[in-house]
Amino acid sequence: MNELPARPHRDHLKKQARRLLDGIRRQEPQALERIRLALPAAAGRDHAAIAAMNLRLHDAQSCVAREYGFDSWTQLKDHVTVKTLSADVAACRQQWQRWTFGHGYQPAKPLLAERLLREHPNLLDGDPVLACAIGDVAVVGAAIDADPAWPGHARAGNGMTPLLCATFSALVGRPGFADGIRACVDRLLEAGADPADAWHDPELPGEPLSALYAAAGRNRDASLTERLLRAGADPNDNESLYHAAEVADTTPVRLLLKAGARVSGSNALFRALDGEFPETVRLMLAHGGDPNEPGPNGCPLLHAIRRRRSPEVVGILLDAGADPSMRHVHGVSALRLARRLGLDAVADRLLQAGATPEATSPVDALLAACARADRPAVRRLLDGAPGLIGRLQPTELRLLPELAADGQDAAVRLMVEAGWPIAARGGDIDGSALNWAVFRGNAPLARFLLAHGARYDERHGYDDNVYGTLSFASQAETTPGGDWLGCAQALVEAGSPLPAARHVFPEEIAAYFDAQRAA
Repeated sequence: MNELPARPHRDHLKKQARRLLDGIRRQEPQALERIRLALPAAAGRDHAAIAAMNLRLHDAQSCVAREYGFDSWTQLKDHVTVKTLSADVAACRQQWQRWTFGHGYQPAKPLLAERLLREHPNLLDGDPVLACAIGDVAVVGAAIDADPAWPGHARAGNGMTPLLCATFSALVGRPGFADGIRACVDRLLEAGADPADAWHDPELPGEPLSALYAAAGRNRDASLTERLLRAGADPNDNESLYHAAEVADTTPVRLLLKAGARVSGSNALFRALDGEFPETVRLMLAHGGDPNEPGPNGCPLLHAIRRRRSPEVVGILLDAGADPSMRHVHGVSALRLARRLGLDAVADRLLQAGATPEATSPVDALLAACARADRPAVRRLLDGAPGLIGRLQPTELRLLPELAADGQDAAVRLMVEAGWPIAARGGDIDGSALNWAVFRGNAPLARFLLAHGARYDERHGYDDNVYGTLSFASQAETTPGGDWLGCAQALVEAGSPLPAARHVFPEEIAAYFDAQRAA
């Protein structure tokens, strides 16, 4: 494994990646061997096969990062950021808070916060409120002993109370901090801290975010959740149950439901159906969830089908009383929707539950073949009915962006090549397939769509273009491992104008655009 210098420089690392990419393109054996040894996608391939992989800059960057012992270029870049932060205590402390608590749509980065503390071990000296976020029980206890009212009136620079600093701290997920943070919460609650404390993130308009939301919905720490509920935190804070339902671990959900969290009206059941979480769905239905609850895009059953949930999850809803004859706002039945999405096993489950059989139309057959990425069937259907795509209704054309939103790349490529209108809009952000590819950080699909006529100025439902999507998704990191720099490069290389100043991007993407402006 390569060793980083004591003071690594990001530009030097970028040059290493570019030189490696140049070597790959020249098919230099040494460069190809480095890729074979470091890049998982190249493992087991010979040099000729690696040269044919059409590797790009982000692949070379990933290789360089792995050679230095990091899992990704982002991890290496973030490590360098920590090493190069100035000795300005106030600036370091501000950065540490952003990484510890998250800010706006940007998630917390506890590994970076932990590294920064190692680089600056005295960073939080003199700030007992922030000491709550690292579980420094001695400092917190001394502050309470000196002023019993301290838990109620003390504030960190970001406006958080001591209890909020402890519950929002993503370091609770790190072994070296978890026990101390929980002990601090105990001391604070014993000293009279309000379990209903809430924080207004200045970068996020809207409702305040409670300490319980931080524990159950953001950090998903069962121990903190239980402590707050026992102290009287309100489980119906409009956020905790919804966000606790986003992962497979059901422990926080169980605690909230046991404490009286209401399922209906919280959208939590719909959120659980966004992933494949059958046990969470069972729990919510067993605690008063309504399988026929009206939602913005239909009932839970229709939502589950749109999200391509398994026959098991659909069966849980049906067994709980979901109406198999439900139709969405455009009149399409649950059965027809399942057929159109190629979910034949789900369709069979609906028929078993009493759904009325329906004849399959040519449109149904085409949509199903597209959703399954069945190229021969699509070709056969279009040969037999020329112009069929041109006769599709707007609600049917939404299949393209919705499959892009779901990561069904093979189906998207097939449909575009078959002549599907590339700017059709759909999905939760009412965006085009290109908007969705960028939202997911899917640079290869973005390049494909741009090469087939997609444009940067395609709009989405939040009244912005694809650069707006890139700005939001790259800051919020909407998909783990998303390649938003690759998406930015794809847009520029396709001839898109550089983004307007109103769009804000993470440092690496902003630097790329700045370099393009200076070129």
